[in-house]
Amino acid sequence: MQKDVEVNWSEMLTQTYELAEECIKTNYYGTKKMTKAFVPLLHAIRFNKSCQYFFWPGELIPNEWAKGVLNDAEKLTEERIEEVLNEFLRDFKEDMLETKCWPPALSAYILSKAALNAYTRIVAKKYPNFCVNCICPGFVKTDMTFNAGIFTVDEAAENVMRLAVFPSGIPSGLFFFSQEVTPFRVQLAYAFPYL
Repeated sequence: MQKDVEVNWSEMLTQTYELAEECIKTNYYGTKKMTKAFVPLLHAIRFNKSCQYFFWPGELIPNEWAKGVLNDAEKLTEERIEEVLNEFLRDFKEDMLETKCWPPALSAYILSKAALNAYTRIVAKKYPNFCVNCICPGFVKTDMTFNAGIFTVDEAAENVMRLAVFPSGIPSGLFFFSQEVTPFRVQLAYAFPYL
C-alpha cells in the first residue's frame, strides 16, 4: 500500500536560468544531436519519435509569436525553432517571462518539448522514406505523476509500440494521442526514437 507523499510543489516548480538552459539543452538539442547521429545509420528503416504532453498548447504557451512560429508548418525551420528558444532564454535571463507571455510554470520544459515536436515535423519532411511521428501514450500511472494517471505503464507502452511497429506506408509528421491522430499543435513532448 502506497503512503501519501507530501509534495512541495513550489520547490518542484521553482525555475532558475541554469536549469532552464540545461532543460532545453537536454530535451531539444540532445534529441536533435541524437537524431542527426542516427539518421545515417538508419538508411531506409522507419522510426517514430515518441512524445508525451499533459496540457493543451494554447494554455501552455501564451506567447502568440512563439506559438505561431512553432505551429507554422510551411515556414518551420531549425533556425526558427532555435530563434524561439533563444528568445525565451533571453527573456528568462532578463526576468521577463510574465511580461513576454511565456508559460508561468515549467516554462523551459514546456518550450523544449514544444520545440521538439516542431523539430519532428522538420525531420518528417526532410526524410520522406522514414516514418517520423509524435505520440502521446496518454496520462500514465508513474512515480512522476504520483500514480494519478489513467493508463497503466503496460497500456501506455502498448500505445507507443503499436505505432512503432505499424506497417510501412503510415503517414509521417503526425501527432498521435494514444492510437488516434490528433491535430498537430504545439504539444509538450519527450522523444525517443524507435528503431
